[in-house]
Amino acid sequence: MAKKLYVGNLSYETTDSDLQSMFSPHGTVQSAQVIMDRDTGRSKGFGFVEMDSGDQAQAAIAALNGKDSNGRALTVNEARPREDRGGSRAGAGSGGSGGRRY
Repeated sequence: MAKKLYVGNLSYETTDSDLQSMFSPHGTVQSAQVIMDRDTGRSKGFGFVEMDSGDQAQAAIAALNGKDSNGRALTVNEARPREDRGGSRAGAGSGGSGGRRY
């Protein structure tokens, strides 16, 4: 079963391809994505890598967590599910600040 990893403290020059190359010696990389800022188009300094299996993911974590990459110590661990930030938008009549009242 595929395992998703969080990769933090990436240099802002790191690309998806760089990320894939970094992890491929430790197993089959299903996907590698550096997260980009919507407004600026620049890297946010972290990304996600999906490895083929849990064993490969653990090998990558053991090999790369804390490793220096472009002068930065990488943070590599299992990705956690996305948290609900409670960002639901207030609709009309919901008592929220989402609309004008006349």
